[in-house]
Amino acid sequence: MLALLRRPLRDVDATPTFYALTAVAAFAFALCFTLNLVFQYRVVGLDPFQMVLVGTVLEATCFLFEVPTGVVADLWSRRASVIIGFVLVGTGFAVEGIVATFAAAVIGNIVWGIGYTFTSGALQAWITDEVGEEHVAPVFTRETQIDLSATLVGTLAAGGLGLISLRAPIIVAGVTLVLLGAALLVVMPERNFTPTPRGERETYAHLKQQLVAGLRIARTRRVVRVFLVVSLLAGLASEVFDRLWQVRVLDTFAMPAIFGGDEAVAFTVFALVGTLVSLTASLASGRWLPRHVVDSHPGLPVAIAAAAQVAAVVGVALLGNLWLALACVWVRGAAMAFSGPIEAAWLARNLDSATRATVLSMNSQANAIGQVVGGPPLGALATRTSIPVAMLVAAVVQAPSVLAFLRIRRLGATTPSADTATPA
Repeated sequence: MLALLRRPLRDVDATPTFYALTAVAAFAFALCFTLNLVFQYRVVGLDPFQMVLVGTVLEATCFLFEVPTGVVADLWSRRASVIIGFVLVGTGFAVEGIVATFAAAVIGNIVWGIGYTFTSGALQAWITDEVGEEHVAPVFTRETQIDLSATLVGTLAAGGLGLISLRAPIIVAGVTLVLLGAALLVVMPERNFTPTPRGERETYAHLKQQLVAGLRIARTRRVVRVFLVVSLLAGLASEVFDRLWQVRVLDTFAMPAIFGGDEAVAFTVFALVGTLVSLTASLASGRWLPRHVVDSHPGLPVAIAAAAQVAAVVGVALLGNLWLALACVWVRGAAMAFSGPIEAAWLARNLDSATRATVLSMNSQANAIGQVVGGPPLGALATRTSIPVAMLVAAVVQAPSVLAFLRIRRLGATTPSADTATPA
């Protein structure tokens, strides 16, 4: 079995294999997550605190296991890491769907969270090794297009299976990923793997070095400091909304007659609309927004997007009309998709090449820490009071990010050396 993890039974081309496995994975993830929260609420019977806690456990698992699982990809085999990862993710999905208890949801999310860390980075590193750094960019571009199509198909399939049972799409998604892992044992090649040198491996000591280096840069560069604070605030506020907006809709509104009153069909359509709206917003930030706004004054569009996110959370908490509440959900997703590329470019421009990867990684870690710290208290607040109250508190927590972006809007075109020693 160990030999099979290292070497396939058939010698096939890596690029089509990469396209196929990422498409199947995108399909399975869409299949599972389109109705996952509805399943947890309606079938498992989780209360708001439990739902948020499941998400927090997942975030904490991914954060803690990113380094140890990365050792497999760095030292033993990218291929083996990817195969193990998909099998574990599929197993976690299946456990949650079949057993359908709070304990199973927690265990399932721990298992699939560990599995996700096995694939995180290893999949991209594998295809880069196989096709070469100079040829991988168009492969990633094509993969993104294929994955979007597979996601749309998976979303539609979730709605169809959800008509049978809310368990069905989650179980089928799990089985699909386990079978994908088995198929990769046979066809996934690995011809160019070389173990990562000791000094380049991800370790907990390396994470500590990232933290120290990031904090050192944040002390001298106002843009970096603001981004770290905003990422932390976004993490603190996001978990309660992401996990409970569907529960808010289910508790407050009847499903429209146009969907036959069926929740599976309704939330499938809601997900499809949200995906298309977010895609349009993402294209807008890259193609339609004037470049002088993005390049010279990024603070204004980013601040507007942050304000839209805060307003959307308030809207979902307070509005009594289904379509207006859904519009707020879609606006929040669109605002995040719109501002994401602008924020990434803005932050990257304010970093030296030697520290860019470190600070970008630390920025993501700040968001994850915020989710782990902020999720349980707001989930408990939602259970003890109400979901709207918890959402309003989340909006208040995130609101300072708007002012933070406005305060540094004039620093958008600065170079790293120009923005130093600025008081907070």
